[in-house]
Amino acid sequence: MAGKLYLGTRRYSSWSLRGWLMVRLAGIEAEEIVIPLAGGNTPAVKAASPSGMVPYLEHEGARVWESLAIAEYCAEINPALWPGERIARAHARAIAAEMHGGFRALRLAMPMNLGRSYPGLGQNTESLADIARVDAIWSQTRDAYGASGPYLFGAAFNAADAMFAPVVARLLIYQPPLSAAAAAYCEAVRAHPLVAQWYDLAAREPAAWRIEKFENLA
Repeated sequence: MAGKLYLGTRRYSSWSLRGWLMVRLAGIEAEEIVIPLAGGNTPAVKAASPSGMVPYLEHEGARVWESLAIAEYCAEINPALWPGERIARAHARAIAAEMHGGFRALRLAMPMNLGRSYPGLGQNTESLADIARVDAIWSQTRDAYGASGPYLFGAAFNAADAMFAPVVARLLIYQPPLSAAAAAYCEAVRAHPLVAQWYDLAAREPAAWRIEKFENLA
C-alpha cells in the first residue's frame, strides 16, 4: 500500500523539497498531498501533521516528520542515501545536521520562491556569513569526497545534497557572490532530474496559492 507524503506549496516550501527528494531517492511509493501554505500558521498543515509542519510521511505504519528523520527512515530502505564509507557517512550526516539546525539568517533574508528572481536582495552581514559557511562546507566536502562527480560526494546525488538543494535554490534566486566551485555545484544540483521535476511541478501550481509577501520583495 502506498504511503502518504504531506507537502507545502512547492514554490515556497524548502523543507518540503528536502523531504520529497529523500522519498523519491529511496523509491518509496507515496501519494503526494500538497497543502497550500498561508504564509504563517496554516490550519490544514496543523491538522495533517503531528508537528504542525511539513514534510510529513506516513508509510507502512511509520509516521515520520522532520526532514532528518525522514532522511534516516528513507536510508533504511535505500542505504545509498548516505555514503557507504564510514568516515564519509559521518561527514555527510554532520553537514546535513548543520543545515537542518542552522543558517537562520540566510533563511530569513532569502526566502525561497521558485518563480521569481531577486538578484542582489537579502545580502546583509549575517546572511553573507551563512553563505560563506555554506560555500566552505561545499568546497571542503567536494575536495575530500567529490572527485568522482558533480555532487558533494561524487557521482551520486544523496541525502546531503537533498538537504542543501533549497539553499541552492535560494542562491540561484538571489545571486550573492559565490566561489566558482560553489556556483558549479549549484548548476549541477539545479540540473538533477528530480530537482528539475520539482521546479516543473511548482510552476504548475495554481496562481491562487501565491503569497503576496513572497512575490514582491523588490
